[in-house]
Amino acid sequence: MEAAATLAVLIVDDEAPARERLRDLLGDIAADQPTRVAGMAGNGLEALRMLETTAVDVILVDIRMPAMDGIEFAQHASRLKNPPRLIFVTAYDEHAVQAFELNAIDYLLKPVRAERLSAALQKARQATPVSRENIDTIAEPRRHLTCSERGKIHLIPISDVLYLKAELKYVTSRTVAREFLLEESLVQLEQEFPDRFVRIHRNCLVSREAVVGFERSVGEDGGEGYWSVRLNGLAELLPISRRQWANVRAVLGD
Repeated sequence: MEAAATLAVLIVDDEAPARERLRDLLGDIAADQPTRVAGMAGNGLEALRMLETTAVDVILVDIRMPAMDGIEFAQHASRLKNPPRLIFVTAYDEHAVQAFELNAIDYLLKPVRAERLSAALQKARQATPVSRENIDTIAEPRRHLTCSERGKIHLIPISDVLYLKAELKYVTSRTVAREFLLEESLVQLEQEFPDRFVRIHRNCLVSREAVVGFERSVGEDGGEGYWSVRLNGLAELLPISRRQWANVRAVLGD
């Protein structure tokens, strides 16, 4: 029988004893499931940084962690060019477990047992990476957006985003500091963050918290004027379409 290929594994958990236990368990089952620990991280942010330079096959990721939890990390990791296979690790939570099973997402309950870990790794060898759509069904709204530039992953806090504008196949995310290009859908972003952004144009969403006022502009050649919105920290005025003006006034006030 042909020997199983060695899987490169990333362990992500905010508790050092939990990371070490998983590493030891991987060693215990190495005869049946050969693996190599490619790295260990204490939260999702740290793990994403590791993935910039480290190729892995499987990620064992805890759900509850500071800075970036396991579910949000999985949302970002699933968008990588070659997404790894994900196995969530969680303390018993009936609702979470039902959600995982409903969406065909593999998980391990703490305390993790060697037999169950071995079975999960065997399943991972044969499975395709879980889809972003499946992960989204069990996720809360993200706290970060991601932009990949020259192999580096930029993390953009949602709280820093002033506006999102669709341009060709990309969405421009604007902060006070700079612009980032996202490979995401404006419609999906609007649906994910309905309480944070409001649509002012068919191709533009603005942060409700960033709005500081409105200005009336004169149309070209003295034609019909239009309203624009001014955002905090940004000199640029963003035009509001006539179709969206009534809704913008209703949501943001006069």
